[in-house]
Amino acid sequence: MSPDSMPLGSVRSAAEVNEQIRALWLRAGGTLSAQERAEYELLVVEWAAAIREEIIEAA
Repeated sequence: MSPDSMPLGSVRSAAEVNEQIRALWLRAGGTLSAQERAEYELLVVEWAAAIREEIIEAA
C-alpha cells in the first residue's frame, strides 16, 4: 500500500518507520537492490508523513 493511499490516522510513528529503514539498510549490507530501493523510497515517504503528523499533533 502506498503512503498516499493509507487512511488518515493509520500512519505509524516516525520512530517505527525509521527503525524499519535502519533494518532494511542492515539487511542490504549498505547496497540496495532495485526492489529494496523501491521499498526504501516508500518508507521515506511514510517517515516524512509521520514526522508531519507528529508536528501537527504537537502544535
